[in-house]
Amino acid sequence: MRGVGAPRRAYRRRMVSPGYVSALDLFSLGIGPSSSHTVGPMRAARTFLLGLQAAGELTRIRRVEAVLYGSLAATGLGHGTPNAVLAGILGLEPETCDPHVVAKLGRVVENSRSLNLLGEHAIRFEEADLRLAPLTRAGSGTPARHPNAMSFEAFDDTGASILRDVFYSVGGGFVVREGEPDRALPEVEAPLGFDSADDLLALCESRDLSIAEVARINEDALHGSAAVQHGLETRWSAMEASVEAGLTTSGVLPGWMKVPRRASEVAVRLNSLDGSAPDLAAQWLQAFALAVNEENAAGGRVVTAPTNGAAGIIPAVGLYALRFLGVTRHAIVTDYLLTAAVIGSLYKRNASISGAEAGCQGEVGSASSMAAAGLTAVLGGTPRQIENAAEIAMEHHLGLTCDPVGGFVQVPCIERNAIASGTAVSAARLAMLGDGSHFVSLDAVVETMRQTGRDMSDNYKETSAAGLAVNVIEC
Repeated sequence: MRGVGAPRRAYRRRMVSPGYVSALDLFSLGIGPSSSHTVGPMRAARTFLLGLQAAGELTRIRRVEAVLYGSLAATGLGHGTPNAVLAGILGLEPETCDPHVVAKLGRVVENSRSLNLLGEHAIRFEEADLRLAPLTRAGSGTPARHPNAMSFEAFDDTGASILRDVFYSVGGGFVVREGEPDRALPEVEAPLGFDSADDLLALCESRDLSIAEVARINEDALHGSAAVQHGLETRWSAMEASVEAGLTTSGVLPGWMKVPRRASEVAVRLNSLDGSAPDLAAQWLQAFALAVNEENAAGGRVVTAPTNGAAGIIPAVGLYALRFLGVTRHAIVTDYLLTAAVIGSLYKRNASISGAEAGCQGEVGSASSMAAAGLTAVLGGTPRQIENAAEIAMEHHLGLTCDPVGGFVQVPCIERNAIASGTAVSAARLAMLGDGSHFVSLDAVVETMRQTGRDMSDNYKETSAAGLAVNVIEC
């Protein structure tokens, strides 16, 4: 129970991003290894060229210069950012591009020294036209809005600048442009609006609705019932496919570390065990998470949930519930994903889901919290039990740093997803043993995560400048 004299506090005044966050936006199809360093830059580069195309300026371009700043530059090589930028310039989209094509773009462009802008207008492209500036913040005389910054500039045949734009990849594949309002989140009016977890609980109680039902009413109003159902089905099917791909693919992940893929070997060993073997379900849970994040690390197709670096947690917990807890696929597609998305929207709006801004607590912590909430929902938990589960999972990820070795989304990222999946299940079980009453509110934890991310040294926020990233010998 909450202690006497310790009422819940309202944190909505600290909300950083207005607007309802749709589950179809929060869970988006993309490629690995990073939503902020791969998906976001691809979208930004394409958006820059589409703007010039719409203005009738595309054929005037003779050179395009792209500069990656801050975290995008510090870990961009390991995150595949240069190839993602080239893909966006070519007009490719994360949702539909061929991951194998994107992975080879750097070599192709280096050999040809040319780029076909949006597939329509060929220009010369030199290695110096794509630069890394890890110690520089983009912006016009003021502090940058976000450490994941990039600039694009187009020049005509006289060398004069046609247009220069600065974009920020703010996590989860969302992108905003310098000088414009934060449009990473659609500014839409949902029928059942809420700014905080307390607002959400009050809404559920006053309308006698579950959290998933609140989300479904909003989603149907924004997209239409058929589009929402199709979108959720598509996303869950893609999550299942990423698990299956990871469980059946062996080999070595890209990069100098030569990290072996383990999920397929683990699956073989688990399949050889008797069905009554102890902790079999828990071991499969971890295998599912490893599978997805190995696919992500290899640059394969995954669902951003809410980021690529944390993409394995929600699929793993959902598949665990489907295979071992008797939860139906329909419940996973609807109640599980929608409940998880609602919780994710609170982190996205009131704190951050970006590792470069909040550390790994913003990625893996948010995903674990979302999965815990979704699992509690499909196990029959009340809205207050769901909120409790989400709070427990994040509370025990507070302060988690983002320190990828070599800038690759591999160590400790892959195993971290497996462990966080177990934390989500434990949080759901604890919450289901209670009645939803608890001392620390989810809103308090969201605000604490925001403050912790703000106070955390930049060395521990996806720069590979501290932690494991400097204590593992590169050889």
